[in-house]
Amino acid sequence: MEKKGFTLIELLIVIAIIVVLSVVVIITINPAQILRQARDSQRISDLGTIRTALSFYLSDVLSPAQNALGNSSTCYISTAPGVGTTTAGCGRMASGDTTIVSTTAANANKVDGTGWIKTNFSAISTGAPFGTLPIDPVNNATYFYSYATNAYPNFQFEIDADMESTRYASSGPSDVESTDGGDNVGVYEVGTDLAL
Repeated sequence: MEKKGFTLIELLIVIAIIVVLSVVVIITINPAQILRQARDSQRISDLGTIRTALSFYLSDVLSPAQNALGNSSTCYISTAPGVGTTTAGCGRMASGDTTIVSTTAANANKVDGTGWIKTNFSAISTGAPFGTLPIDPVNNATYFYSYATNAYPNFQFEIDADMESTRYASSGPSDVESTDGGDNVGVYEVGTDLAL
């Protein structure tokens, strides 16, 4: 009686084919790039949400305090103290803001004026438009949100983020950095004055 089965050579050939196909799939899909794109999508969404909330605050609060959006010549960052950049203008803002302000990790997401943006979103008549103030998905010295305002009486503002994927970065197929209308082609900028 003859036994049927696979030889060692046949098994090795099948395993080698599976390995080659797996490598091709991983190289084609590039999971690291997909994760970077997902974080960039979150950044784009977060900055839009913050812009809308600040605009809503300005239209709803009848007489905002002089520093209701923060102080001029100041760059607010979403990272904890000592984590973000210390260069003028957070390395992003054109005006070269002289003071860099961050907050503690415990307060970063607060909407009561103690978060990384010093606006009390709870003062809006219908309540804060979000439960927590968005921060960058990575939120380190390289990837963080920055914010500046020219304060009273204009109350204009700019919010910035660096894109980390090749898709959304400057010159990428879905470039948001150099096409946003701002003055820095290497940073995604939103707000009412993109020259801050």
